[in-house]
Amino acid sequence: MTARNHTQIPVRGFFVTGTDTGVGKTLIACALLQLYAQAGWRAVGMKPVAAGAESADGVLRNEDVVALNDAANVAAPPELVNPYCFAEPIAPHIAAGKAGVSIDTDRIVRAYRSLSTLADCVIVEGAGGFRVPLTRGGDMGHLAASLGLPVIMVVGMRLGCLNHALLTAEAIRAAGLRLHAWVANHAAPQPMAYLEENIAALEERLDAPLLARVAHADAISAADVARRLDRACLL
Repeated sequence: MTARNHTQIPVRGFFVTGTDTGVGKTLIACALLQLYAQAGWRAVGMKPVAAGAESADGVLRNEDVVALNDAANVAAPPELVNPYCFAEPIAPHIAAGKAGVSIDTDRIVRAYRSLSTLADCVIVEGAGGFRVPLTRGGDMGHLAASLGLPVIMVVGMRLGCLNHALLTAEAIRAAGLRLHAWVANHAAPQPMAYLEENIAALEERLDAPLLARVAHADAISAADVARRLDRACLL
């Protein structure tokens, strides 16, 4: 596909959140990056805060950040893609406290704005759910509001997801943000009982389109998911 004239493409982005941790946010974020890259956009990912990383040559490497970098078609400085990275896979505000670090939302916003000068589209992946604490008085929702991006919500299709999805959507609206679309991700290997009925309940109650249904597979890739995304919702 011929690349677009980048001067005619406004900077665009999404904040990818989830109903919980481990529901497939990174997979969906990477799929979004691949879709925009295939459409001729310069696309870059951002993970503002990552908790859970291994040290390589004295540098912490988080697997979600690595995946976002691999899916992007723009090379960006690590400190912009992932301003805060902590070794322990625990709640971000606890990880920051143990590391003696204070998470600065303004620093993250500045990093996002810098990324926006390098790309046509910035896909920002949150950590955990929408209300995961980041600072003493702020959480992931406050960060999303500071960025002002429309939200894509990944719903882990398992028992309890209706409550989690509807509460998350309510929190997104309360933050003054728009829920752009949602994804039904079958993250667990066991099929959810009454899956179709649960998806129908969410379609009826969520004021946003269903972007994709992602079936569970041990080796599913972001490229596989990118082909399933509803392009009409994104381009």
